Amino acid sequence: MTLTLQALREAMRENAEQPEGPARNARAERLLSEAERTGERPAVIAALGHQLQVYNYSSEKAKMFVPFSRLLGMWDENPADFDAYETHSLHWVFKWVSSGMLDQPHIPLASIEKWLGEMERRYRLAGHSERAVRQGEFRVARHIGDRERAARAYAAWLAADRDRMADCHACELHGQGAWSVELGDDEQALKTWAPVLDGEHACAHEPHAVLASSLLPLVRLGRAEEARTNHLRGYRLVRPMESMRDAVALHIEFCALTGNEARGLEILAERPGFFTDRGDPDSHLDFLAVTALLTDRLVALGHGGQSVPGPAGSSWTAGELAGHARVEALAIARLFDERNGTGRVGEAVRERMARAPLMERLPLGVRAAGPVPLRPPVTAAPTGSSEDLLARARRLSKERHPDARAAWDALGRAVAAGRVDVDVLARAELDDHRAMALEEGPAESVRLFLSAAEGYEAAGDPGEAEAARARCAYALALGGRTEEASAAVEEAIGRVLALHAEGAATARQAAGALLIRVRVRLLRLHEAEGGGGGGEDGAPAEEVARSVDELLAFASPYADDRAVADRVAEAESVRADLAAHHGDAEGAARQYAYAAELYHRAGMPWYAVEPETRLSRVALHLGDLGGAERAARAALDHGAGYAGASGQTRLRLQLAEVLAAGRRFGEAVEHALEAAHWADEAGESRGIGAYARHLLGGWLVRESRTEEAAAILEAVLPDLSVEEHGDGAVVQTLWWLGDCLMALNEPRSAAEQWLRAAELAKKWPEQRDHAMLANLAAQALLQAELKPQAAAAYERAGELWRELGDAAAYVRTLRVRAWIAGAGEGRALMDAAAEACGEDVVERADTYAQTAELLAEKDVREALSYAERAVSAFAEAEAGPGVRDRRTAAQLLAAWLHLNLENHAAAATLARGVLAEYAPSEEGAAAERRGEAEAVLERAAT
Repeated sequence: MTLTLQALREAMRENAEQPEGPARNARAERLLSEAERTGERPAVIAALGHQLQVYNYSSEKAKMFVPFSRLLGMWDENPADFDAYETHSLHWVFKWVSSGMLDQPHIPLASIEKWLGEMERRYRLAGHSERAVRQGEFRVARHIGDRERAARAYAAWLAADRDRMADCHACELHGQGAWSVELGDDEQALKTWAPVLDGEHACAHEPHAVLASSLLPLVRLGRAEEARTNHLRGYRLVRPMESMRDAVALHIEFCALTGNEARGLEILAERPGFFTDRGDPDSHLDFLAVTALLTDRLVALGHGGQSVPGPAGSSWTAGELAGHARVEALAIARLFDERNGTGRVGEAVRERMARAPLMERLPLGVRAAGPVPLRPPVTAAPTGSSEDLLARARRLSKERHPDARAAWDALGRAVAAGRVDVDVLARAELDDHRAMALEEGPAESVRLFLSAAEGYEAAGDPGEAEAARARCAYALALGGRTEEASAAVEEAIGRVLALHAEGAATARQAAGALLIRVRVRLLRLHEAEGGGGGGEDGAPAEEVARSVDELLAFASPYADDRAVADRVAEAESVRADLAAHHGDAEGAARQYAYAAELYHRAGMPWYAVEPETRLSRVALHLGDLGGAERAARAALDHGAGYAGASGQTRLRLQLAEVLAAGRRFGEAVEHALEAAHWADEAGESRGIGAYARHLLGGWLVRESRTEEAAAILEAVLPDLSVEEHGDGAVVQTLWWLGDCLMALNEPRSAAEQWLRAAELAKKWPEQRDHAMLANLAAQALLQAELKPQAAAAYERAGELWRELGDAAAYVRTLRVRAWIAGAGEGRALMDAAAEACGEDVVERADTYAQTAELLAEKDVREALSYAERAVSAFAEAEAGPGVRDRRTAAQLLAAWLHLNLENHAAAATLARGVLAEYAPSEEGAAAERRGEAEAVLERAAT
């Protein structure tokens, strides 16, 4: 069946709202065929114009020249066939075509200049300004590298009058700022772009493009935080848009130059078609050039052999893709330069592919754990003689310095490589420190500790041998063999104390063995708690306390011995743990502070990190935000450089949570960003990293940084699992994301998030959150004009509110359902709402008033009866906020209904009653009511 012109136009409107891409283009081609079958020129004109639009906003821009030529020919045949809109559109798309020709290297430059001249002629005949023509000339001159002509055309562009053919303000400002960047003036570019970035000017592709273009200028000016924000805002906008490949390329380039190579790979993986879509060679060139830049960075970082996303049909390593993208980009650049007769495009592409990083790293807040590690492992070969390496390792161990472990590792690698040789004592020390690292599992640590003990015996140090056997007991306990560990540590302690009494073991060795007993008993306590009990009369906790007392009693005479001080400090920290275990938060806080102080006195601030972190948590629990912040900052300061990536994650997150508790969300955001970055470095992106991003997104919501928050929350959702993070975290993330999407005017997507959250929340014992989420989803569905789905969601929410006993909320869902259903079915829902109000007179009055509004067009008399009921009900209600204004609104509604029934006297009486309610000096709602009442009186008098 042939479609009518009206049906064709409606189909084109619907198609224009579909996502950019081949499917939309194919639909436009079918609609043109339908139009041609009608034999009506207006239908063909409309279909050709639609084709031009969808081709321009896609990767198939090369296809738009044919429909444009047909349209232009039809115009020349008979302009009267074009209505005002189509006439405007024909002249408007001249700009698309001229700039589109420039992006196609097979179109000769002479042809482009000819079309530009034709555009100028036709604009002049139509009475349009030359502004758009001079802008087109500027693009040509800039493209071929003719700076002098570009400068002249630029000046003429800005001097010409703005008219209906000029690009929108946002697009013009984008081009003007880009010219400033090309001239080396980033500051001016950002000033030019400010009205677009601030939301003053916008269009279908802005601020999308300006956000992308601003990234590198901001980084170069040292405004990295703004660049991060614009990346998060901007990439979310361009990600689904096929026509914005050049903007996507700018985001990849930004990632490559700010230490976010893995994020760049994720973007590559999201749009595989960008590697092969050839309809727009200019943006294809941009994409290939930044792909080469990104993959060259990976090669430089030592990841050339790693698998990366690339063109479909082959598997790619970073090195292979770098070579492929470079060759392809230079080939396209060569075509442009051959067409233009200059080398400008090739020079620009080579410069772009050779750019050096602008920053070592810029945390973005989104997961960047791609198919390669963020940075190559650093395993510098140890240097120096065995004596030097051993002396350094022993010195750092004596100082209890965190770098001791790396020093022993370096010596171990040198020994394993055959570069150096060591004696039996040093070999025992190597085994001992490998075992302490626990990296090879508890069983291997047990073997190494026993080997170390034998070595110490052979080297004539029985005290260290017993200390190693005590450490072996701890490894046994970590492996779940706690009973065996308890017996082993007691044996070791008995022997080392005997040796100490004989002068054959040091205080450090004996105190170390006693500390191991504390640790083993702590493990037994945790094991007992995990099994659901704590032993009779809290025996495991008492055992820990006794072992701490015994250690401190032994260490008391050695208070000034630095080798014993860290043992004492750890024991005091365990006392704090026990206080917390018994619910004595204040005692725990004092004890953690004391333990940290002891570490500082001993000159080992790096060990103070753990008690300071725990002190921060306890202080936060006690509501001492100042103390919690001081402790968290101290832990971060003392852990810097020693905590490792995983430790940095936790320290940053601890401080962020304290700051957020004090509602200092802006500061919390910065530390959460760092926490997320370090989680990526530690390979914990989907664990604590996801939790950090979950909080980051929520804090951005609190800061009203909605676009950033949406990007973070969308990115973190795939990494959050109910099993690992709990359904509460997942529900909260979905809730926040729904809030963001509503603020960004994406109600359908918001509804999807809230419905997902509601499905999880429906399993909870307390159902208020479930009801709220169902209600929010219903509101969003209604705003998205999905009325049947909205009605169903409101029904679900209403049942939940009714079960919760919240009559007012239940009534409101009934009223909205009534409005969705319309006057026919809606009246019964309104009546049900009125009945459900119970003793709430105000809510019932509101329901009557809304029923009157609902019925006003269908049955004026029935509507009037409800309006009068509303007035009476409001009159019965106690005075409260807004009651008077709601009552007078109902009176005025009744007055208008009386007028419709020609009851002028009754209407006038109601209006005069409203005027009597308000003093002439009252403003706001009062002024509105007075004005409406006067309008009723005026109408009643006629």
